[in-house]
Amino acid sequence: MSRRNVIIVAGGKGLRMGSDLPKQFIPVGGKPVLMRTIENFYHFDNDINIILVLPLSHQVYWKELCANYHFEIVHTIAMGGDTRFHSVKNGLAMVNEGIVGVQDGVRPFGSMEMIGRCFDAVEKYQAVIPVVDSTDSLREILDGKHSRIVDRSKIRLVQTPQVFDVSLLKKAYETEFKETFTDDASVVEAMGINIHLVKGEVTNIKITTPLDLKIGELIADSSI
Repeated sequence: MSRRNVIIVAGGKGLRMGSDLPKQFIPVGGKPVLMRTIENFYHFDNDINIILVLPLSHQVYWKELCANYHFEIVHTIAMGGDTRFHSVKNGLAMVNEGIVGVQDGVRPFGSMEMIGRCFDAVEKYQAVIPVVDSTDSLREILDGKHSRIVDRSKIRLVQTPQVFDVSLLKKAYETEFKETFTDDASVVEAMGINIHLVKGEVTNIKITTPLDLKIGELIADSSI
C-alpha cells in the first residue's frame, strides 16, 4: 500500500461566522473543529502523515489549545499562504511520496468509509474527489436581468478530502496561481487530467456559518 499523507488546510479567519475566534478553533461537541478533523484521519489510519497548514498568527494559539485539550496526535505544521493554493503548496513541500489527501480544516465529519473510498480509488485513478448530488434547483445568471435553469442532474457539489498521487499533485502545483483555482481538483484538471468522482456524504459539511455550527453540534451529538 502506498504511503498515505493528508494536508489539512486551516487558514480561515471566521468572517462568515461573525466571530473573533477563527472557525477552525471553535468548539463543536465540546472539542475544537480542527481537532475533530485531525482525529478523523488518525482514526482512519494511525500511520498517516498529517500536515497541518496554519497561518503564523494562529500557530501559538493552536499549540496552547493542544496543551489545554491534551491533544497528542502527531502532526507537522506548515506555514499558511496568502491563498488556499499557496497554503496547499507549502504543505505539499513536506510530502515526499505516495498518496496525499487535501482536507478542509473545518470539515470534521467525514466517515471512515468515505475517506477510505477516496484513498482506495486514487490507487487506480490518480485524482479523486468526493461529491454529492444537488437537491436544490439551480439557475445560471446570464446578465444583470436574465437567468436560466440548470439541469441539476448534471451538477455535483464538491467536498474533501481530495486525494491524489503525490507526484501528480506536485507537478500540478508547479504552475502559477490563477483565480479559477478554487480547489485542488481545478489545479490538476488544468493539466488535462481527468478527475474521478466518488460518493461523498451529506453530513460531510464544511463549517463556515453559525447555522453550520448548529448542524455540526447535532452531528457530533449523534456520533457520540
